[in-house]
Amino acid sequence: MGAFGNVLIALLIIGGIALAIWYGRKRRKELTAWAASKGLSFSHLRDRTFDDRYHAFGCLRRGHSRYGYNFATGTWGSRQVTCFDYHYATGSGKNRHDYHFSGVLMRSDVRLQPLRIRPEGIFDKVTEFFGVDDIDFESAEFSRAFHVKAQEKRWAYDVLHVRTMEFLLGMPRMSIQFDDHDVMVWKNRRFKPEQFEQAIAVAEGILDRLPPYLIEQQASD
Repeated sequence: MGAFGNVLIALLIIGGIALAIWYGRKRRKELTAWAASKGLSFSHLRDRTFDDRYHAFGCLRRGHSRYGYNFATGTWGSRQVTCFDYHYATGSGKNRHDYHFSGVLMRSDVRLQPLRIRPEGIFDKVTEFFGVDDIDFESAEFSRAFHVKAQEKRWAYDVLHVRTMEFLLGMPRMSIQFDDHDVMVWKNRRFKPEQFEQAIAVAEGILDRLPPYLIEQQASD
């Protein structure tokens, strides 16, 4: 490759870095304004221990060079909420790829049990053919739309009753996971401010619809 080619590559790299810096600053400004309008605190600082504190969530354990950033935290209604961007990388050197996505964590007033809900994909249809199945529900529409996994099927059925299934079918499709104390809602891309609100609404809607008998059962346990 000649000198001109080397210069062109260098300019493209510099241009890519400059564009990434510009986009990062623009996003930070937008999220700062959004957080302030919702009474949330905002910090753009990177937190490299975020995955360790929430180790149950598989989406935070991908790749390497992991960190959370652009945190908007505070109280939403009666619950604690954390909105965040997240970064991880795969490969190294010329084969390194960096990924960013957004999520929301909402703290539950009730002790929870593990549960995973995500949009059904084409790959799920293939694995279903080989006997790797998820939990099916009485609602055929919900079973077609979502892939559900839980250690205890009874817990999945208790949480995802008719009203909750109808609610989720009417909301934007996102991935959802429970650990013992939190509900996480995320997508494999960065949210716009209004999409953070949609994700919060999904988490809030599920928790608000937990049946009274289930809440009592979890409290007694």
